[in-house]
Amino acid sequence: MDEMGGRTGLLVADEFFLIAHNDTRGKAKLNPAATGLGLAAGLLSELVLDGHLTVVGGDVSVVNRRPPADALAHTVLDQLIGEAQHRSVRIWLSFLAQSAATSVGERLSRAGVLRRRESRRLLRSKVGYVPVDPNAAAWPATRLRVLLERSDPPPTLADAVLLGLIAAAGLNREVLWSVGPRAQHRLTGLIAALPPPLKELVAQTEAAVGAAVLRGSS
Repeated sequence: MDEMGGRTGLLVADEFFLIAHNDTRGKAKLNPAATGLGLAAGLLSELVLDGHLTVVGGDVSVVNRRPPADALAHTVLDQLIGEAQHRSVRIWLSFLAQSAATSVGERLSRAGVLRRRESRRLLRSKVGYVPVDPNAAAWPATRLRVLLERSDPPPTLADAVLLGLIAAAGLNREVLWSVGPRAQHRLTGLIAALPPPLKELVAQTEAAVGAAVLRGSS
Protein backbone atom coordinates (compact mmCIF):
# COMPACT_ATOMS: atom_id res chain seq x y z
CA MET A 1 0.00 0.00 0.00
CA ASP A 2 1.29 3.44 -0.88
CA GLU A 3 1.42 6.43 1.40
CA MET A 4 -1.80 8.23 2.36
CA GLY A 5 -3.70 9.26 -0.75
CA GLY A 6 -1.51 7.18 -3.11
CA ARG A 7 -2.74 4.39 -5.34
CA THR A 8 -2.65 0.85 -4.02
CA GLY A 9 -1.18 -0.73 -7.15
CA LEU A 10 -4.54 -2.40 -7.83
CA LEU A 11 -6.36 -1.94 -11.13
CA VAL A 12 -9.70 -0.16 -11.56
CA ALA A 13 -11.89 -3.27 -11.43
CA ASP A 14 -9.96 -4.55 -8.40
CA GLU A 15 -10.67 -1.43 -6.36
CA PHE A 16 -14.28 -1.38 -7.55
CA PHE A 17 -14.63 -4.99 -6.35
CA LEU A 18 -13.30 -4.14 -2.88
CA ILE A 19 -15.52 -1.07 -2.54
CA ALA A 20 -18.56 -3.04 -3.76
CA HIS A 21 -18.07 -5.83 -1.21
CA ASN A 22 -18.02 -5.87 2.57
CA ASP A 23 -14.46 -5.49 3.83
CA THR A 24 -14.82 -8.18 6.50
CA ARG A 25 -17.19 -10.79 5.07
CA GLY A 26 -16.92 -10.16 1.33
CA LYS A 27 -20.69 -9.81 0.93
CA ALA A 28 -21.84 -7.70 -2.04
CA LYS A 29 -23.29 -4.27 -1.20
CA LEU A 30 -25.14 -4.03 -4.53
CA ASN A 31 -27.44 -6.42 -6.35
CA PRO A 32 -25.60 -8.90 -8.60
CA ALA A 33 -26.55 -7.08 -11.82
CA ALA A 34 -25.18 -3.70 -10.69
CA THR A 35 -22.06 -5.31 -9.25
CA GLY A 36 -21.39 -7.25 -12.44
CA LEU A 37 -21.96 -4.26 -14.71
CA GLY A 38 -19.69 -2.04 -12.63
CA LEU A 39 -16.94 -4.64 -12.70
CA ALA A 40 -17.39 -5.20 -16.44
CA ALA A 41 -17.02 -1.45 -17.00
CA GLY A 42 -13.95 -1.50 -14.80
CA LEU A 43 -12.36 -4.17 -16.99
CA LEU A 44 -13.16 -2.20 -20.15
CA SER A 45 -11.83 1.00 -18.58
CA GLU A 46 -8.50 -0.69 -17.85
CA LEU A 47 -8.11 -1.43 -21.56
CA VAL A 48 -9.09 2.14 -22.48
CA LEU A 49 -6.58 3.54 -19.99
CA ASP A 50 -3.90 1.25 -21.40
CA GLY A 51 -4.56 2.43 -24.96
CA HIS A 52 -6.12 -0.81 -26.25
CA LEU A 53 -9.73 0.35 -26.64
CA THR A 54 -11.76 3.42 -27.39
CA VAL A 55 -15.47 4.10 -26.93
CA VAL A 56 -17.33 6.32 -29.41
CA GLY A 57 -21.01 6.62 -30.21
CA GLY A 58 -22.02 3.71 -28.03
CA ASP A 59 -19.51 1.35 -29.66
CA VAL A 60 -16.25 -0.08 -28.39
CA SER A 61 -13.33 -0.49 -30.80
CA VAL A 62 -9.96 -2.20 -30.43
CA VAL A 63 -7.20 0.25 -31.37
CA ASN A 64 -4.17 -1.73 -30.17
CA ARG A 65 -3.92 -5.53 -30.28
CA ARG A 66 -0.70 -5.69 -28.28
CA PRO A 67 -1.27 -8.16 -25.42
CA PRO A 68 -1.70 -6.42 -22.05
CA ALA A 69 0.59 -7.41 -19.21
CA ASP A 70 -2.33 -8.41 -16.99
CA ALA A 71 -3.70 -11.89 -17.71
CA LEU A 72 -7.36 -10.96 -17.21
CA ALA A 73 -7.05 -7.84 -19.38
CA HIS A 74 -5.42 -10.05 -22.02
CA THR A 75 -8.39 -12.43 -21.89
CA VAL A 76 -10.92 -9.60 -22.23
CA LEU A 77 -9.03 -8.08 -25.14
CA ASP A 78 -8.90 -11.47 -26.89
CA GLN A 79 -12.68 -11.76 -26.47
CA LEU A 80 -13.21 -8.33 -28.01
CA ILE A 81 -10.93 -9.17 -30.94
CA GLY A 82 -12.54 -12.57 -31.44
CA GLU A 83 -16.07 -11.14 -31.49
CA ALA A 84 -15.31 -7.97 -33.45
CA GLN A 85 -18.77 -8.04 -35.07
CA HIS A 86 -20.21 -7.06 -31.67
CA ARG A 87 -19.29 -3.46 -30.96
CA SER A 88 -22.05 -2.15 -28.71
CA VAL A 89 -20.76 -1.11 -25.29
CA ARG A 90 -24.01 -2.26 -23.71
CA ILE A 91 -23.63 -5.73 -25.22
CA TRP A 92 -20.10 -6.04 -23.89
CA LEU A 93 -21.07 -4.76 -20.47
CA SER A 94 -23.86 -7.33 -20.32
CA PHE A 95 -21.61 -10.14 -21.52
CA LEU A 96 -18.65 -9.40 -19.26
CA ALA A 97 -20.94 -8.79 -16.27
CA GLN A 98 -21.88 -12.48 -16.24
CA SER A 99 -18.41 -13.55 -15.11
CA ALA A 100 -16.77 -10.32 -13.93
CA ALA A 101 -17.22 -10.94 -10.19
CA THR A 102 -15.53 -14.33 -10.45
CA SER A 103 -12.81 -13.10 -12.83
CA VAL A 104 -11.86 -10.10 -10.70
CA GLY A 105 -12.25 -12.08 -7.48
CA GLU A 106 -9.80 -14.65 -8.81
CA ARG A 107 -7.36 -11.92 -9.85
CA LEU A 108 -7.46 -10.47 -6.35
CA SER A 109 -7.08 -13.95 -4.92
CA ARG A 110 -3.95 -14.53 -7.01
CA ALA A 111 -2.63 -11.19 -5.78
CA GLY A 112 -3.09 -12.28 -2.17
CA VAL A 113 -5.71 -9.62 -1.41
CA LEU A 114 -8.68 -12.00 -1.16
CA ARG A 115 -9.07 -15.61 -0.13
CA ARG A 116 -11.33 -17.89 -2.15
CA ARG A 117 -13.99 -19.58 -0.03
CA GLU A 118 -16.34 -22.32 -1.20
CA SER A 119 -19.49 -23.18 0.70
CA ARG A 120 -22.05 -25.90 0.04
CA ARG A 121 -25.80 -25.47 0.31
CA LEU A 122 -28.01 -28.45 -0.47
CA LEU A 123 -26.78 -29.75 -3.84
CA ARG A 124 -24.98 -26.59 -4.92
CA SER A 125 -21.65 -25.06 -4.04
CA LYS A 126 -21.10 -21.31 -3.88
CA VAL A 127 -17.78 -19.56 -4.30
CA GLY A 128 -17.07 -16.31 -2.51
CA TYR A 129 -14.07 -14.15 -1.72
CA VAL A 130 -13.15 -12.80 1.70
CA PRO A 131 -10.39 -10.30 2.52
CA VAL A 132 -7.06 -11.58 3.75
CA ASP A 133 -6.63 -8.24 5.53
CA PRO A 134 -9.87 -6.27 6.17
CA ASN A 135 -7.91 -3.02 6.55
CA ALA A 136 -6.36 -3.45 3.10
CA ALA A 137 -9.78 -4.26 1.64
CA ALA A 138 -11.25 -1.10 3.18
CA TRP A 139 -8.43 1.09 1.93
CA PRO A 140 -9.67 1.90 -1.63
CA ALA A 141 -12.81 3.64 -0.34
CA THR A 142 -10.81 5.53 2.26
CA ARG A 143 -8.17 6.47 -0.30
CA LEU A 144 -10.76 7.94 -2.67
CA ARG A 145 -12.44 9.84 0.16
CA VAL A 146 -9.07 11.40 1.05
CA LEU A 147 -8.47 12.35 -2.59
CA LEU A 148 -11.82 14.13 -2.76
CA GLU A 149 -11.24 16.01 0.48
CA ARG A 150 -7.68 17.15 -0.26
CA SER A 151 -6.11 19.01 -3.15
CA ASP A 152 -2.85 17.06 -3.01
CA PRO A 153 -2.02 14.58 -4.39
CA PRO A 154 -4.25 15.09 -7.44
CA PRO A 155 -6.40 12.13 -8.53
CA THR A 156 -5.09 10.10 -11.44
CA LEU A 157 -7.18 9.38 -14.54
CA ALA A 158 -7.72 5.86 -13.18
CA ASP A 159 -9.00 7.39 -9.92
CA ALA A 160 -11.41 9.63 -11.84
CA VAL A 161 -12.90 6.81 -13.92
CA LEU A 162 -13.16 4.61 -10.81
CA LEU A 163 -15.11 7.39 -9.09
CA GLY A 164 -17.30 7.67 -12.18
CA LEU A 165 -18.08 3.96 -12.15
CA ILE A 166 -18.79 4.05 -8.42
CA ALA A 167 -21.32 6.82 -9.03
CA ALA A 168 -22.79 4.98 -12.05
CA ALA A 169 -23.32 1.79 -10.06
CA GLY A 170 -24.87 3.51 -7.04
CA LEU A 171 -21.94 3.11 -4.65
CA ASN A 172 -21.49 6.81 -3.85
CA ARG A 173 -22.38 6.41 -0.20
CA GLU A 174 -19.45 4.03 0.30
CA VAL A 175 -17.03 6.85 -0.56
CA LEU A 176 -18.96 10.03 0.27
CA TRP A 177 -20.56 9.13 3.60
CA SER A 178 -18.38 11.51 5.65
CA VAL A 179 -17.38 14.21 3.15
CA GLY A 180 -18.71 17.74 2.75
CA PRO A 181 -20.27 19.57 -0.21
CA ARG A 182 -16.86 20.59 -1.57
CA ALA A 183 -15.78 16.96 -2.01
CA GLN A 184 -19.08 16.08 -3.69
CA HIS A 185 -18.64 19.03 -6.04
CA ARG A 186 -15.12 17.84 -6.82
CA LEU A 187 -16.42 14.38 -7.65
CA THR A 188 -18.89 15.84 -10.14
CA GLY A 189 -16.12 17.91 -11.72
CA LEU A 190 -13.76 14.94 -12.05
CA ILE A 191 -16.39 12.86 -13.84
CA ALA A 192 -17.30 15.76 -16.14
CA ALA A 193 -13.62 16.22 -17.06
CA LEU A 194 -13.04 12.60 -18.09
CA PRO A 195 -11.80 12.08 -21.66
CA PRO A 196 -14.74 11.37 -24.03
CA PRO A 197 -14.21 7.55 -24.28
CA LEU A 198 -14.15 7.14 -20.49
CA LYS A 199 -16.99 9.61 -19.94
CA GLU A 200 -19.13 7.67 -22.40
CA LEU A 201 -18.22 4.37 -20.73
CA VAL A 202 -19.37 5.79 -17.39
CA ALA A 203 -22.61 7.07 -18.95
CA GLN A 204 -23.29 3.72 -20.66
CA THR A 205 -22.65 1.92 -17.37
CA GLU A 206 -25.07 4.18 -15.51
CA ALA A 207 -27.74 3.53 -18.15
CA ALA A 208 -27.14 -0.23 -18.03
CA VAL A 209 -27.35 -0.30 -14.23
CA GLY A 210 -30.55 1.76 -14.32
CA ALA A 211 -32.12 -0.60 -16.84
CA ALA A 212 -31.08 -3.64 -14.78
CA VAL A 213 -32.60 -2.15 -11.62
CA LEU A 214 -35.87 -1.45 -13.45
CA ARG A 215 -35.99 -5.01 -14.77
CA GLY A 216 -35.37 -6.35 -11.30
CA SER A 217 -38.16 -4.28 -9.77
CA SER A 218 -40.76 -4.97 -12.47
